[in-house]
Parts: sequence; structure tokens; C-alpha cells
Amino acid sequence: MNLDKPIQYVKGVGPRRANILKKIGIETVNDALEYYPKDYDNRSNIMKIDELKIDEKQTFKACIAGNAREYKVRRLTITKIPVKDGTGAVELIWYNQPYIKNNFKLGEEYIINGKVSYKYGQICIENPIMEKSELINVNTGRIVPIYKLTDGLSQKVLRNIIFNVINENIDNIEEIFDETFLRKYNLINIKDAIRNIHFPKTEDLLKKSKYRLIFQEFFLLQLGLNLIKNKYKSFRDGIKFNPIDLTEFLRSLHFKLTNAQERVLDEILNDMYSGKIMNRLLQGDVGSGKTIIAAIAMYVAVMNKYQASIMAPTEILAKQHFATLYELYKKFNIKIELLTGSISTKRRNEILEKIKNGDIDIVVGTHSIIEDNVKFKNLGLCITDEQHRFGVHQRAMFKEKGKQTDVLVMTATPIPRTLALMLYGDLDISIIDELPPGRKKIETYVISSSLRERAYKFVINEIKKGRQAYIVCPLIEESEVINAKSAEIVYNEIYKGIFKDYKVGLIHGGMTQNDKNRIMYDFVDGQIDILVSTTVIEVGVNVPNATVMVIENAERFGLAQLHQLRGRVGRSTYQSYCILIAYSYSDITKKRLKVMTETNDGFKIAEKDLEIRGPGEFFGVKQHGLPELKIANIFEDIDILKKAQKSVEEIINNDFTLNAHSSIKNELLKQFKDKLDGIILN
Repeated sequence: MNLDKPIQYVKGVGPRRANILKKIGIETVNDALEYYPKDYDNRSNIMKIDELKIDEKQTFKACIAGNAREYKVRRLTITKIPVKDGTGAVELIWYNQPYIKNNFKLGEEYIINGKVSYKYGQICIENPIMEKSELINVNTGRIVPIYKLTDGLSQKVLRNIIFNVINENIDNIEEIFDETFLRKYNLINIKDAIRNIHFPKTEDLLKKSKYRLIFQEFFLLQLGLNLIKNKYKSFRDGIKFNPIDLTEFLRSLHFKLTNAQERVLDEILNDMYSGKIMNRLLQGDVGSGKTIIAAIAMYVAVMNKYQASIMAPTEILAKQHFATLYELYKKFNIKIELLTGSISTKRRNEILEKIKNGDIDIVVGTHSIIEDNVKFKNLGLCITDEQHRFGVHQRAMFKEKGKQTDVLVMTATPIPRTLALMLYGDLDISIIDELPPGRKKIETYVISSSLRERAYKFVINEIKKGRQAYIVCPLIEESEVINAKSAEIVYNEIYKGIFKDYKVGLIHGGMTQNDKNRIMYDFVDGQIDILVSTTVIEVGVNVPNATVMVIENAERFGLAQLHQLRGRVGRSTYQSYCILIAYSYSDITKKRLKVMTETNDGFKIAEKDLEIRGPGEFFGVKQHGLPELKIANIFEDIDILKKAQKSVEEIINNDFTLNAHSSIKNELLKQFKDKLDGIILN
């Protein structure tokens, strides 16, 4: 029987329940098998009635000892049924469930679970969970799974469905590891793991099942990503760029590269000169100097008679890159052009023709670069900036614009190395972990909402010095559901109020791209003093004159996101400030926001963010096309991740095409779908 069989046809489901299950992502038998519990309730300790303790949730076995009695109290119907064992008696009580009296027969034995209390002069349990003792118990008398639910679905119903799924399909689950592998890494077999992750016989089997399933998730993800990476390293030759003397270019910069920049540049150039396809991630905090490294790499490509291209997520960022690169290259007769969605059709056609003929050396642009009609003569290097704004699919499309093209992806989002290995396991990683000299630390303060007006007065003082400021809000417009400041409300409140004597602008994601560009250009040109914004400016332009960042409802943002926003200021020799206004001041909020005042190091902040919030929310976007982690936790399960990575290295070293591991190969192709075509099928 196929594990892709629709859930509708499992015992106890049907069309109506299938629609409800779809809401929690269960559409097939396999989805149900992989819908792991979020928690467990140990009801396996079956007690005697005389051992029960008041105000504790416990499990015991007893027989129906008498007929149901029904009482009416105002609009309430109370149903009582007595049960007993050899040591004592208990009353079971239900409210407004008169039909319950028809469910039980005198003398029937049940396993009963519930909170024991003393009411109406007797020991009782209200709304107990009960199962006949002679049946296989799913809800009592064992370690019971607790699942994430949705409207119209109870724990009891979902447990019974998953129990039926396991019983009907356990023999169809294929083991992907051989006996030697299982013994080497101390793994139980997959059938035992699936049974005991849902309905564990013992705490020990539950622990072993978790370990097995977490290991397998990490193993498959790491193996797939490593195969993609190795495709570029050893499976296909790339361009072998000739070494270029960089003395003249570096002398033209008027500043010296930091040690971290030099180290990263060496890693990139070694890739380019190696003859193997480069597939590298360049991480660096805001202002660490990634753009100049990209500029040098493109210079090397052009000096080797190849074209290069850099793709940015927004038009304004693309224009900023273009302006920077134009200044860097103008002394070296390098032809550079900007390609964005807003240029005229006539101008666009001229540029496309020049790209096709090789008359343009470097193309800077937005996602317009990956459109079908953009044809390069000989693209040797493609670079994406702010990689997480582009899906894996877009990155692949960009790369395919050339043959054996080297790829460099850049991000200013600091990602802990552990998480980066998961998110970008198909890439080699370089990190610029040092800021250029002369940058002042951004002074960061956390204040309660009662001090908001003082913060705004501080903004006015900075504007009087000729500086500019950002005010960031979590929402675009007012919400009845979420209690948080919206950009529109704040804008309307302040431009007529405390900032009425200054030029205030508003920008948010709900505006058209043209309107957003117009506002940002006005801010860059100094025509706007204060820019009220949502996180649309998180990945933004360089405005050295902006020295204050005020963030409303700072408690609603992740630390990594706050750090990204803070990076919009502190981009000059002026002292800059970040003021975090918290409207909810819980202990966890204080703990999180205190991190922002203690360090400007994005990587330390990212580690702390991952530790406090867990990996689920950390990155904010899914890497499209990669298998989802359903049970593994990158932060909590780091030791298992390392073991899985080690096992992956051993398999790749010994059997790159997985010919001796057909079960692993089949599972990998299923998980990664078309991502591994042409890599492990040969």
C-alpha cells in the first residue's frame, strides 16, 4: 500500500475529517506518520483507588458499580456514574452530556484518567478520559501523545486516526539504513521509531525514537545539500580564471582591506582560480565591506574577458550598487550597466543587445536580470545580494545564465554557523567578522513606552544638528487583533504633532514600488528629516546622514531583525543611536532586548536569538524547495546534527553516486524532488 494514499481512506476519517486534517498539513498517510506529537502525558502508572491523591491527575482501573444518576441544577445537567475496584469507590461526573449514561454497562472494566477532586462530599473525577481495559488503549494506561490541533479536531480523535494509520501501514515503511549503519550510529529501526514516537511503550523507547528520527532528518538534509555542493566541486569543471595582479585596483580604493576582508577575498579567489565551480556564501555584518569584495571578484572576472553580474532585491539597492561600482571601475575602462524594471522599453532593448554582444562587462540589477530575454555572451560570475530575499529557484535561474558560472551569494543577515550549514549546506561559507576601523559603536537604549516623548525630543535634537532619523513600526495600518503601533497611525500622529516643524515621510510594503522609490530617494537626498517605516527598510540603502533609529514595539521583533534595522544607522563617522521602545515589559522581553544594548556583534546577537526563540522563527523565510525539519531542532539537537554530518561525509567519500545505498538514494530523491536530478542519478 502506498504511503501517499489520501488520508480520507483511513479508518475513522472520511471526507469531512479529511478537510479538517488538511488544515494541519495531513493530506496523506505519510503526512500522518510524520505528524509528530508536540508533547506527551504519561498515563502509564495505573494506581489503586485508595492510592489516589486529591488535586492530581492520575490513572486507575475500575468497574462500573451502579446505574447513572442525573440531576438538573438550573440549566445544568449533571450526570454521575459510580466506579469501584477492590480498594474503594469514585464518582465520575459529566456536565451537560446526558447521552453519556447510555455508554456504560454495569460491571464493565475501564482504564480511567483525570484530575481527582473532592466535591459533593465524595471523591470524584470530572469529565474523565476512559477506555475499556480489554482494548488496546490509545488515550489511557500508557504514555499518551499530545498533538497540535485545529478547530473541529480533538486529541482523542486524532490519536485514534494516527493509531489506525500506523496499524494499517507500518509494514509499508521502508528502512533506509542497513544493519551495519544502524549499529554504528546506535539507531533503532524505522518501524519501531515511528510506533514509539507516537505511542511509546516506555520512556526509553521514546528517547531512542526521537534520536532516530532527528538523526534521519539531519542526515537526509545534509546529504542532499552536500551532493549539490559537490556537484560543483568535483562533478563538473568550472571556469579556471587566470590570476590577476590586483595591486593597481587595491591602490585606487584609498583604504586598506581589513584582515577579515583579505581572508575572505583569498577564499573567493582560490575558488575562482581553481577551475572548479565556485558556490560560496559571503556573510558579513552591515557595513563590514562585502560590496568591495564583490567588486574585486567581478574585476577579476572582467580582466579574464568574462562578464559579471550582481542582483539586488530592490531597485534602490541595485542603483546604490551601480553608483558605488561605477566610481570604482571608471578608471579601468570597465563597462557597467543598470538593468531594472523601471527603465524604458527602448533603453532596455539597447542594454539587452549590448549584454548579448558582450559590449557590457558588468550588469547590476534586480530580478529583471533572470528574465528569459536577458542573454549573456559569456557570464563568468553571478552575485546575489541579500540572498534570503531570493528563493533557491531564483538563485538557480540566475546561475543558468552562463555555463559553469561561478556563484557568490551575499547576506548581511548574521546567521550562526550551525544554522548557516543547514540553510546553505550547498554552499561554502566565508564570513567577514570585522568592521572597518573608525566606525563608532551604535549607542542602544531600551525604554518603556512612558518615555516615548523623551525619545522623540532626542530625535529633534539630532535633526537640529543636521542629521536624519528613522522611526520603525511593526504594522502598516491599525489592527483590531494585534496591539501594536502602525506606521500609518504614527505618521499621522507625529507629522501634525511633535514633528510638525520638520519634513516627515512614510514608507511601507503596501505602497507601489514607484512610491517607495520616490520616498527613499527623497530621504537619501535629505529632503525628508524623519522617515516613518515598517521593516521594508531592513534591507535598504546607505544614508550616512541618518543617526537615529527609533523602533516602536521593539518586543515584537526578533533580535536578528532588530540588529538588521539598527544597521541602517551608524554608517558614517557621526555618533549614532538606536532607541528600542517596549510596550510589553515582561522578563523575557527584558532579557531579549538587553542583548541589543550589550553588543553590536550581529553573530553574537544571532546566536542569542536562536537560543531564546529557537530556529523556527529565526530566519523568517523558508528556503524554497528544501525538505522541512519536522522533529529536529537545530539549536537543541546540535550534537545529533554533528553525528549526522560525520556519517554523511563517510558515505559521500565512499559512494558519491549512492549506488551501494539504493534505499537512501530513493528517499533522498523523494525528499529533494527534482533538486538532485543529474547528480546522483548517473
